[in-house]
Amino acid sequence: MAESISKDQLKENQNQYVIIDVREPDEFANGAIENSQNMPLGLTIRNAKKGQIDDLKDKNICVYCASGYRGNIAADELVKAGFNTVNLEGGYMAWTQ
Repeated sequence: MAESISKDQLKENQNQYVIIDVREPDEFANGAIENSQNMPLGLTIRNAKKGQIDDLKDKNICVYCASGYRGNIAADELVKAGFNTVNLEGGYMAWTQ
């Protein structure tokens, strides 16, 4: 199970993470965390399994979705694949409050 990070912890240490938004492109287009990259959940899992994002294995990754559910799935899958990943508690909704 992947660990989670609070919005305050992420805001304090944002420059230490590669931030991946696992929401769908239309959700990402309506607002996202600054400097995050959009990689929908299914694509994130496929990319990890195919070794297409292995260059991120030496980095700290923070994933997020709208409320935390998809982010938690993504974080778990990435951790299983050998990535150092945390999930943003409460997702983008928490970030914007």
